[in-house]
Amino acid sequence: MREVSSDLFDPRADMDSDYSKPSDGNFGFAFNDSNFSDRMLQIEIIGGPSDCRSDGEGPCTSIADWARLRKRRREDAKKETSLDLTVCAEEQILNQPDMDDCEGFENHDEAVAMVEESPSGDEADSSNDSNWSMDSSTVLKIKTLHISSPILAAKSPFFYKLFSNGMKESEQRHVTLRINASEEAALMELLNFMYSNTLSANTAPALLDVLMAADKFEVASCMRYCSRMLRNMPMTPESALLYLELPSSVLMGEAVQPLTDAAKQYLAARYKDINKFQEEVMALPLTGIEAILSCDDLQVASEDAVYDFVLKWARTQYPALEERREVLGARLAKFIRFPYMSCRKLKKVLICNDFDHDVASKLVLEALFFKAEAPHRQRTLAAEESGSSSRRFVERAYKYRPVKVVEFELPRQQCVVYLDLNREECANLFPSGRIYSQAFHLGGQGFFLSAHCNMDQQSSFHCFGLFLGMQEKGSVTFSVDYEFASRSKPTEEYMSKYKGNYTFMGGKAVGYRNLFGIPWTNFMAEDSHFFINGILHLRAELTIRH
Repeated sequence: MREVSSDLFDPRADMDSDYSKPSDGNFGFAFNDSNFSDRMLQIEIIGGPSDCRSDGEGPCTSIADWARLRKRRREDAKKETSLDLTVCAEEQILNQPDMDDCEGFENHDEAVAMVEESPSGDEADSSNDSNWSMDSSTVLKIKTLHISSPILAAKSPFFYKLFSNGMKESEQRHVTLRINASEEAALMELLNFMYSNTLSANTAPALLDVLMAADKFEVASCMRYCSRMLRNMPMTPESALLYLELPSSVLMGEAVQPLTDAAKQYLAARYKDINKFQEEVMALPLTGIEAILSCDDLQVASEDAVYDFVLKWARTQYPALEERREVLGARLAKFIRFPYMSCRKLKKVLICNDFDHDVASKLVLEALFFKAEAPHRQRTLAAEESGSSSRRFVERAYKYRPVKVVEFELPRQQCVVYLDLNREECANLFPSGRIYSQAFHLGGQGFFLSAHCNMDQQSSFHCFGLFLGMQEKGSVTFSVDYEFASRSKPTEEYMSKYKGNYTFMGGKAVGYRNLFGIPWTNFMAEDSHFFINGILHLRAELTIRH
């Protein structure tokens, strides 16, 4: 026999369905109609804010007002000494509950359902005074609706359990719900949705209230509907952050995943240039920083810059060392792509006090092992990681291309630098572009490689050039022997293309305008000897002259 609950309540079902054309029937005509109802629902509305007020002057019309109100409600709930003990964690269907059997519950928005013997509103109110006595529980008013238990049970596990718990109470015709005054409008919208599959709410704060009510009463289809409506509204940094901080229940997570994904994408796109919005980004909460760091398209010089930014943000937001270590180790480290950091920076990670030593050691070892892998193995690891949230082996679109460096101290100070460029990156250089590598070091001085598309010396055609530059650092002079090489077919071995020596001064560069001695069109041709599986492999060998 088919399981009813799996068909009715699977929050993943029809996640992307078009709610303007609901597949399940529209029963709006039966809402609160005694002719199509088998039970009475009594809604007790207790004391509390009757509408969403942000400053005491009027209803909230913005996400900011809504967020402030929710925050204030949570803070007020924590201050209550007499908690609303109308519901136990394990049992939401109550019949004259025993107060001693319930444990303290911080969330006053927890759904409360009572199945009552008597339909009398007066008796219910009297019972309320004796059994639910507390300062914040004064019943302001009572609403009574005609409901159809099959319709509500089909949309909500909460009501399904209420009407089919196998106890004698499930046979009673009168059911009572207790809610705060601030939830009244959202609950009425929710009940109407369960019949009609549509909402009249059309503002973000109103939809968020309905979304929270739908989460409480486990109406996944309404949560998905609200999520879709919110996703179609213009997003702001404020709303995006709010969506990322919605309650993390399993049902909520499933239903609003498209909304939270859209919020992450919005923040990542808006703040992909961290330096441009540095003041705003530094003020973002943790969820916002995680969304930004998960982006492959950050406009950053290198992963070293990402690490420095994360450290600066963490020190600003979490001045207490232990708390900062916890946030960095448990939440943010997985978003820093350590395998693409320079070895010099990785050494600093090992001695950085902001990271737990064991965590830092593990991260650096993993990065070094990745760097030591063969290129094809690195690509495999990156592909395997591409579906995860951390994507630690996936290379970002850095302003400065990562390089692999092998350093020697003896018999001479020397380094061998490997720079790989794909065909698309090379094509984008035409007609006068440049790509710079990340910095590497030799003899305490910083150097970089730069690939160019430029005119040959006679200005007759475009060609590929490679240059070596020294980062500006005072008036130091530095004499270096250098050699450029590249892999080429058919041997696929590195073949020397140019040798030279140069006495560098700060900011100077030297190289060869036409590294391969051919026009740009020949270099980029499909049968080019210099692209192996779509990759141009370049090597530079530097030796300090004595």
